[in-house]
Amino acid sequence: MISAAELDSVVHAYHGNIFAVLGPHQMHNGNYAVRTFLPEASKVIVVDRENHSHIQVLNKIHPAGVFEGEASLRSRSQYKLEVHYGDNKTIVEDTYRFPSDLSPTDVYLFGEGTHEKLYRWLGAHLREIDGVKGTLFTVWAPNAKRVSVVGEFNFWDGRHHVMRHHAASGLWELFIPGVEADTLYKYEILSQSHGVLPLKADPMGFAAQHPPETASKVMAPSDFSWSDEQWLARKVEQGHRDQAVSIYEVHLGSWKRRGQQGEDYLTYLELADELIPYVQTLGFTHIQLMPISEFPFDGSWGYQPVGLYAPTSRFGSPDQFREFINRCHLAGIGVLIDWVPGHFPSDGHGLAFFDGSPLYEHADPRQGFHPDWNTYIYNYGRCEVANFLFSNALYWFDEFHIDGLRVDAVASMLYLDYSREADDWVPNVHGGRENLEAIALLKRVNQKVYEHYPNAMMVAEESTAWPGVSHPVYAGGLGFGYKWNMGWMNDSLRYMSNDPIHRRYHHHDMTFSLLYAFNENFMLPLSHDEVVHGKGSLLDKMPGDAWQKFANLRAYYGFMWAHPGKKLLFMGCEFAQGREWDHNSSLDWHLLDETHWHGGVQKLVEDLNHLYSSTPALYYDDCEARGFEWLDADDNGASVFAFARKAHNDFVVVVSNMTPVLREGYRLGVPKLGFYKERLNTDAGIYGGSEKGNAGGVNAEAVSSHGRENSITITLPPLATVVFEWKPE
Repeated sequence: MISAAELDSVVHAYHGNIFAVLGPHQMHNGNYAVRTFLPEASKVIVVDRENHSHIQVLNKIHPAGVFEGEASLRSRSQYKLEVHYGDNKTIVEDTYRFPSDLSPTDVYLFGEGTHEKLYRWLGAHLREIDGVKGTLFTVWAPNAKRVSVVGEFNFWDGRHHVMRHHAASGLWELFIPGVEADTLYKYEILSQSHGVLPLKADPMGFAAQHPPETASKVMAPSDFSWSDEQWLARKVEQGHRDQAVSIYEVHLGSWKRRGQQGEDYLTYLELADELIPYVQTLGFTHIQLMPISEFPFDGSWGYQPVGLYAPTSRFGSPDQFREFINRCHLAGIGVLIDWVPGHFPSDGHGLAFFDGSPLYEHADPRQGFHPDWNTYIYNYGRCEVANFLFSNALYWFDEFHIDGLRVDAVASMLYLDYSREADDWVPNVHGGRENLEAIALLKRVNQKVYEHYPNAMMVAEESTAWPGVSHPVYAGGLGFGYKWNMGWMNDSLRYMSNDPIHRRYHHHDMTFSLLYAFNENFMLPLSHDEVVHGKGSLLDKMPGDAWQKFANLRAYYGFMWAHPGKKLLFMGCEFAQGREWDHNSSLDWHLLDETHWHGGVQKLVEDLNHLYSSTPALYYDDCEARGFEWLDADDNGASVFAFARKAHNDFVVVVSNMTPVLREGYRLGVPKLGFYKERLNTDAGIYGGSEKGNAGGVNAEAVSSHGRENSITITLPPLATVVFEWKPE
């Protein structure tokens, strides 16, 4: 018998140790006291699990549905329950007869914050225990008073499946027989002081309902058959500092849509059919996906994720996402995904106040709340939270064969006073503004990723002058492979937005980046952030009439592809979309049919990529000073920039004329005598230009210029970049 107080705690689902009350309990006489709580049941009988013969009718000791009785059993696993609901009956397993399935090693490593594969046991996993199939649920909620698994299988009633509490670790666990793959579920959490919380999605959920619905989904272990072995074997050649890297950044929900009103997303499989050949034709080496971790609000573009372990269901299942990546690899294209460890949203079903306390976030809003995005900040100093994040980074490599992570908003993680007023932040233990816990996490993530995946690409969006972002941890750096060159992006776009007549006064906006270009392994980003929130499209940033706008953009792309640093271009920019990006609609593909100028820019990007990837001088020493040489950095009067890119004994000469003036007979000092073949001219007619150029190339002469013994005399088309490849005489 149990006391009235215990009985009440069972009925109202706030008992702190439910397994001490429910299930089978061996008595002194060798029999078992069996107790169960089955709301709405009228009768419960203990039956033999083999032949369903009656063993014992249980007494109903509470009208809400608590039953108990003494049963003569050979073991805890001998029985099932025959449950009557009026005239209907069903035979079920007793959830509370199953032992804990937690591994002490897993629990220890989690508490220590060093478990690399949390996703293999936290969350919902199909299991077979004592010959019974079902799902084992495990969740971390140390400050909860009670946690229940709810779903369609129990009418979303938190009284049915209260979980076993492991108080020392803060983990809650329950094996529920009969729960199969694709079952929807959430956690109902009774907090210590705020009552029952809004139903929570599983932080470790591997799939979710299509938003705006928010339940997690039980997933069977993937049996996806990968066929990218050759890609994985040759991936050592992809993404390294001495290789060509040209990235096409994509928002999957708006690259292209279908439906009469463009209201339907393409699926992962449809994207594989259409996006991959397109990227392959244009010559990009990688696709970078804006966040695909499950997120509730379309307008966040994925940057306010709730399900870090679930590819968004908007485009299909996790295995369909695997198929997309597999097919990218078969086409010779790498895949990076945006990863957002810097903040998370306040949606009720998410991580915010998960167990009724600031669990994943800091309690102090000066540390735990982002004023810019109205989101919460992870408590990086808590072992379990840091473990949750760095295990997630490895998860995408382990389970989905991704090639790299672009880590969002790194600057916001590094500085405690990021975007805060003077009295609205908390210094670190040394009195400084550096977020020591976030720094430790970033270093750990990079170390672990490169330890397990030496050929990965870890890319930081970091907008400050923090030293050593892309230097190894052992050398005092953060350990990233690359850093976005936000300085180059801001300076060069500011320069290009000026009317050409004024550019002479801003000349060194285009040269300043070379003062620090080799301090980090830089990537040159023209990302989604530059074409939203009233900034206009890249084409719209260019001054002048329509012809000049396109010419300016073509010249800018030529300059960018020749400038030291790996390349990244946001979708739509490759064909000069005229309007600002809108995540709610498809790109303006019709522009390619309306005027040759858009198609010309698209063709230019294709040719730039192929020139870049086939010319080692343009990529081999992207991150080394020896790969670059100014030929003329100071011709502000003509707004001309001239430089050489070098690798081994080869080099190319790049000249950009950023005025609408045709300059004939322009003499330029060059490193060597020989023939300078015109490899690319952004003013070519095929790109929509005026077809001014150098008839295939020019010979160098032994005439001194620009401090060099040899020189070439060339035609500089208006608003154009020309690339010459040196050939020996």
